[in-house]
Amino acid sequence: MTSIAVIGAGITGITTAYKLMKQGLDVTVFDRNGYAAMETSFANGGQLSASNAEVWNSPATFIKGLKWMLRKDAPLLVHPAPTWHKLSWMAEFVLAARNYEANTIATVKLAIAARQHLIDMAEAEGFDFDLEKRGILHVYESKAEFEHAERVSALYRKGGLERRSLTNAEIHAIEPALAGDFYGGFFTESDFTGDIHRYTRGLAEACARQGVTFRYDTAITGLSRGADGVTVAFGGADGLAAQAARFDAVVICAGVESRRFAAMLGDRLNIYPVKGYSITVQLHDAASRQGAPWVSLLDDKAKIVTSRLGEDRLRIAGTAEFAGYNRDIRMDRIRPLVDWCRMRFPGVSTAASVPWAGLRPMMPDMLPRVGRGKAKGVYYNTGHGHLGWTLSAITADTIAAEVAGDYRAKAVSGALPSVDAIRAEAERKAA
Repeated sequence: MTSIAVIGAGITGITTAYKLMKQGLDVTVFDRNGYAAMETSFANGGQLSASNAEVWNSPATFIKGLKWMLRKDAPLLVHPAPTWHKLSWMAEFVLAARNYEANTIATVKLAIAARQHLIDMAEAEGFDFDLEKRGILHVYESKAEFEHAERVSALYRKGGLERRSLTNAEIHAIEPALAGDFYGGFFTESDFTGDIHRYTRGLAEACARQGVTFRYDTAITGLSRGADGVTVAFGGADGLAAQAARFDAVVICAGVESRRFAAMLGDRLNIYPVKGYSITVQLHDAASRQGAPWVSLLDDKAKIVTSRLGEDRLRIAGTAEFAGYNRDIRMDRIRPLVDWCRMRFPGVSTAASVPWAGLRPMMPDMLPRVGRGKAKGVYYNTGHGHLGWTLSAITADTIAAEVAGDYRAKAVSGALPSVDAIRAEAERKAA
């Protein structure tokens, strides 16, 4: 049986392992943590949101980033200390603005294709992940923000997504708990939310039951490609002696560490770690449970999202910080999330709020890298940025079909179009 190593046990790695296993391949997953979903897949915003598929490469984002550089509580914070990695990434990020429309359309197509895959896997394996199919509500305080959203909606329609424009009264009718007056909003009924950590752990358990091998607490020390396959060198996180194992192929799903692993295999993968923050508000009292929203939100001005995770938890997430591989939780970045909760949902007590920070693996063009590397047997499914939860199911299906097709020497029946094919089609239509 063809053996495949998957590097990384976050949402992308676990969905990839599951899809590879379903293709009849022998799969081993490596992760340096003791469990699945312990880094960027631990406590994100919870949204599965085709309606948040707009890429960030636009002049408006560039201008806002410059204005916010000196504000510690800014939604987008770029630390001025230069590194070659940051400078090269920023240069490519700016250049990708020429494909803003095409990449936004391509992303929304992927997000729509991913929806049913993700739900189907959970239903097939019988695990719960606090799924809420109540749509996602985007709100805008100013006319300028709303008019920009109208232009984005036109791009979304080209990608197959419809969302409904709302007045202030209609916003409050959809989510009565929300405080404040808004110029307008958009509602995407087809979007939904869930707990990424519960989902990833549930799917990992399903993989283990069906024969996938997991090597947790295992740090990868080397990757190399030879005539007989890919060699994975590793050592235990507790200081065990170095070991090595040979596989027919490897799929890199290692988030922000994918850049380092790609270099070992002769590929350039310019992923930059963009830190995001969240708080999980524990709704311990009846007033807080009643005062918290059930409909997921995105406040455009604050760049903050919410998801209700069952009766007793509210996830609030946001901000983007370019600070390298620093994983520290900064309270000056957490405080705006707490303050926003108290302003928008005054009935919710924030006395019990758990802070978290994670590093989003972001490519300069905001699209994931899904496909073959230079060497035979090397594949990538990584770089999903702020949409890893949203896109993981479709990119996992795509890469698993590609790997299985290569090692069966024939195309896999029913394989979906590749990410590159979707992007090429979007660029053609946008031209």
